[in-house]
Amino acid sequence: MLHKTTRFFRFCNLTFGSALIAGLLSFNAYAQDDDSKMKYPESKKVDNVDKYFGFSVPDPYQWLEGGARKSEDVTDWVQRQSKFTAEYNAKLPHREEIQSRLTKLWNYEKFSAPFKRGGRYYFYKNTGLQNHSVLYQMDALDDEPAELIDPNKWAADGTIALSGTAFSSDGKYLAYGVQESGSDWRTWHVMEIETGKKLDDKIKWIKFGGCDWAPDNKGFYYNRFDEPKKDAKYDGVSQNQKVYYHKLGTQQSEDVLIHKEPEHPDWGFQLNVTEDGNYLVFTVWKGTDDRYRILYKDLTKEDSKVVTLIDNFENEYTFIGNEGSVFFFKSDFGNSPRKCIVKIDVNKPKDRAVFIPQSEKDTLQSASMVGDYIFLDYLNDAKSRVVQHNIADGSLVREVKFSGIGTANGFGGLRKHDETFYSFSSFNRPPTTYQYDLKSGQSKLIRQAKVDFNPDDYEVKQVFYNSKDGTRVPMFIAHKKGIELNGKNPTLLYGYGGFNISLTPGFSISRLQWMEMGGVFAMPNLRGGGEYGKEWHKAGTKTKKQNVFDDFIAAGQWLIDNKYTSSKNLGIKGRSNGGLLVGACMTQRPDLYGACLPGVGVLDMLKFQKWSAGIYWVDDYGSSEASEKEFQALLAYSPYHNLKDGTEYPPTMVTTADTDDRVVPRHSFKFAARLQEAQKGPNPTLIRIETKAGHGSGKPTAKVIEEVTDEWAFLVKHLEMKPELPAK
Repeated sequence: MLHKTTRFFRFCNLTFGSALIAGLLSFNAYAQDDDSKMKYPESKKVDNVDKYFGFSVPDPYQWLEGGARKSEDVTDWVQRQSKFTAEYNAKLPHREEIQSRLTKLWNYEKFSAPFKRGGRYYFYKNTGLQNHSVLYQMDALDDEPAELIDPNKWAADGTIALSGTAFSSDGKYLAYGVQESGSDWRTWHVMEIETGKKLDDKIKWIKFGGCDWAPDNKGFYYNRFDEPKKDAKYDGVSQNQKVYYHKLGTQQSEDVLIHKEPEHPDWGFQLNVTEDGNYLVFTVWKGTDDRYRILYKDLTKEDSKVVTLIDNFENEYTFIGNEGSVFFFKSDFGNSPRKCIVKIDVNKPKDRAVFIPQSEKDTLQSASMVGDYIFLDYLNDAKSRVVQHNIADGSLVREVKFSGIGTANGFGGLRKHDETFYSFSSFNRPPTTYQYDLKSGQSKLIRQAKVDFNPDDYEVKQVFYNSKDGTRVPMFIAHKKGIELNGKNPTLLYGYGGFNISLTPGFSISRLQWMEMGGVFAMPNLRGGGEYGKEWHKAGTKTKKQNVFDDFIAAGQWLIDNKYTSSKNLGIKGRSNGGLLVGACMTQRPDLYGACLPGVGVLDMLKFQKWSAGIYWVDDYGSSEASEKEFQALLAYSPYHNLKDGTEYPPTMVTTADTDDRVVPRHSFKFAARLQEAQKGPNPTLIRIETKAGHGSGKPTAKVIEEVTDEWAFLVKHLEMKPELPAK
């Protein structure tokens, strides 16, 4: 949920909003004693009230914002909750069998698609259960690969990961990022590729960015933040990103400041050195929307100034390459909500022209320039469709053919290359890697993952259903062939619905195991995502965020109405913005679900912008401080604020991590404490807090398997599932 490193609202009138706030004024009342209720670790309450536009909103668990690294009280609470959850999960039926089978399924060789830099081929490989993939190199595709970087050697517990690489154009150096405990902060180092020698260069405080080498390969450009205060490393607001040049062999303190925007602390920069070495291109971002300014610096002229090419945030301009002074961008310029390709000559900056128009019905997700061609990766009803065009005139060359419903990734490379690589996968099809000849259009199979299952035992389909307001929404459904539509199938509904991010049908070992055990997996493409372009995204943002929840609720109801499952057999799961989705839907429709898994979620919608990366999310969510209208919309669905005493909520396991500095764990802490207080009856409401882990990236395999095991065992019990597990 970052600015494309990454990369949440119902409008209600004052009458409804005032009534809701009046109800919240009784927030401090404890739930009535219930002998059937689980005895949770105590969560103290404080008399804290926040004021917004004249309204008072109680926040009795505000003290949990202190964080386990700052407060002894919070540390004690985390330890007690973690012990309680661990003891509960350890007793879940079938847990050991689930973990054993999951581990066996996970233990297969995983390969990335190869890529070529500096005359060598590179790829990532994981032998099966390694905590992290290893980077290999080879001079030719049929050579024996040689290990270049193995991050598994950096920490015995796997909590230090490789995160980001940048190769010098002459193939001599590699700059690479190191990530600790899942934090978004990266420290970059440099190595000599030929010898494997690590140089003394060390660049710190990089977040939401990376580096790109200067054309002479004597240094690189990068973006960074100032060093945070000691107690604000993980939850302090990150602002005032700056661009620097680092010369090899020097200290970071000697780096040259290239550009900054002190009057705009919320602006950040993505950097690209053009392949011909003539320009440094700055993509200036603000928030998470695809709306960019573009700057450039002429690297052929000593001491050249930074020049503004696009001076507003009205449109997307994602740089994909250049032909001399002509820059090419993926853009929504010229009334192209599904995205097109635009070209701009920097010598004639006002003469912007649509080079390849938007598709009549498909949404352009990404674009790349390889050889003399532009590859366009579209979504056709959330399924991959890739086409190849000539750079010279934009004419269509061909469409790349794939087999079945799935997701394609790759098609990267350089202008001097005559080949590219890609992989294709689906829910029931492990990744298959191909070499693609640019001139002939022939795809040559390189590798096919070998997983311990039979793809022909499963089926994948796409259905469409109507949301509350009549909007037609697509949904993928995958399961074993031959299931009976009797309304009793354990079903997992997974969603996201935000930040212009698209969910596509890719392969996942955890989902495979869910289906192998007899479960149905369903994934709708909710509004707020990027599946149908700008209008689809905007229809699920700010005061329209409730559309996302309505879409998800309607998906669950469709599965029930069409006899796939029932409420008691329906589980829901989502992470990050998807964690918000689960939190909002379980508070709005607790009767609809049999179990809930909100992961690393944004759950306090009135304060998210005050912490860490939250300041950048107001493009999608709005802000409780921006206007009363947005405050009312946020309060209407904020999961933490909409839990009601004496309500029977579904069995719920909240998941978070102690060093998550993307969505800080205080969201989950406060939500879990309030949920345990509000819960009526015996349904468990737990919080699972991972240690030395962050938002998700860089998490070692061992921790991932442990977390999935707990989640599946939790669902198996509470969705009344009789799992089909292979004999030991």
